Amino acid sequence: MDLERLIVNSRFRVRVFPNAKKNVLKGFKDNIVLVDIAAPADKNKANLEVVKFFSRLLKKKVSIKSGLKSKDKLLFVH
Repeated sequence: MDLERLIVNSRFRVRVFPNAKKNVLKGFKDNIVLVDIAAPADKNKANLEVVKFFSRLLKKKVSIKSGLKSKDKLLFVH
């Protein structure tokens, strides 16, 4: 499944797995994007890395709409 197909109304759902060896898109499950993030889930580091990762991947500005303290996040594509 293509990431672009999961973006509905400029939003898509992500499940983040922090403390990974590197940032990598793992796949898709139930219309949720699974992603490994190398940064720890401490002091907002993983959230910042998620935003940078998806901004580079989509070549568009991305922000976290909800889920700042959760592994499940709703991202917004500007």
